[in-house]
Amino acid sequence: MTDGGSRWRHAAIGRWEEAGAYHDVGGHRLFAADLGPLGEERAEPLLVLHGFPTSSFDFAEVAPQLARRRRVVLPDLLGYGLSDKPDVSYTMAGQAELVMGLCARLGLERMALLSHDMGDTVGGELLARQMEGSWPVEVTRRVVTNGSIYIVMAHLTAGQQMLLALPDEPIAADAAPPADALCAALQATLHPRHRQLDMGAHAELVVHGGGNRMMARTIRYIEERRANERRFTGAIESHPSPLSVVWGTEDPIAVSAMAERLLIVRPDTTVQWMTETGHYPQVEAPDEFAAAVESGLEGRRRRR
Repeated sequence: MTDGGSRWRHAAIGRWEEAGAYHDVGGHRLFAADLGPLGEERAEPLLVLHGFPTSSFDFAEVAPQLARRRRVVLPDLLGYGLSDKPDVSYTMAGQAELVMGLCARLGLERMALLSHDMGDTVGGELLARQMEGSWPVEVTRRVVTNGSIYIVMAHLTAGQQMLLALPDEPIAADAAPPADALCAALQATLHPRHRQLDMGAHAELVVHGGGNRMMARTIRYIEERRANERRFTGAIESHPSPLSVVWGTEDPIAVSAMAERLLIVRPDTTVQWMTETGHYPQVEAPDEFAAAVESGLEGRRRRR
C-alpha cells in the first residue's frame, strides 16, 4: 500500500488503470486502456498489442502522444497486466479470439496495428484470420517493433529458458519469481545506458493477480511460435497493408538481424532504427519511439 491507501506500490499503475476500463470478453475480464484525441479524430484508431511478460503499461509514456490524432486502444492480453490470469492453456489462437471479441465490443472495424514482442505473434494470427476472412475488419497500416518474428534467430534469456523447462502448469507460490527479480530481468534487456530506468511498475503488474505463477504457462507462446512460424510471420510478411518497422538496434533477445530479414522479404517496408535502445524502445526513448511510430503510420520513410 502507498500513501493515500492506493493498492499500487507504483502510483503510475493507478493512473494507467484510470485511462481504461474492464470488459467481459469470452468469459474473462480484460483490461484495455482507451485514449482518444484531444481534438477531432483525424486518423483511424490504433490497436496496440504488448509482449511477454509485461502489459499495455509498456506504452504508458507514448500513448498520449499517439492519441493526439487518433483513438488508441491498448488491451492487456489474458494472463497479463490488469486482465484476468486464470490457470488455463494460453495459446495465440485464444489470445486472438479475445482481441477480436474486444474489438467488436469497442466498435473497432477499421484500425492500424502496433505490436511488440509477443504482440507481434498475436498480431500475426490476427492478420492471418483477416486474410482468411474470419475477422471482418480492415487493417490499414502496421508497425512491428522488437519481437522474435524469426524465432530461430532469437537469443532467449536464461530466465526464459528456465521457464520453458518447467511443466506447463502454475509455479508454486514460493518458487514464482518475485517482483524485484523480474524488475532486474527486465532492466537487463535494456540498452546499458538505460538500465537505471525503474521497471518496477512493469514487474508489479506481472506479479499482480498471481501472474508470476502463470509464467510457465504464458511463455508457451515461444513453443507455439516455433511450431507455427510460417502462419504468424508469413502473415506479417504477406499482409497487403503498408508495413513499418521500428526497432531498438541493441535488443539482446530480438536481435536487429530479424528486422533486416523482414526488410529483405518486404522491401517496401519503411524502417526507423532506434540506436542505443534495447528490447523496450518505447520505454527507453519514448519521444523518439512515438515519433517513429507516427512516421510509420503516416507512411513516411525515416532511416538511420
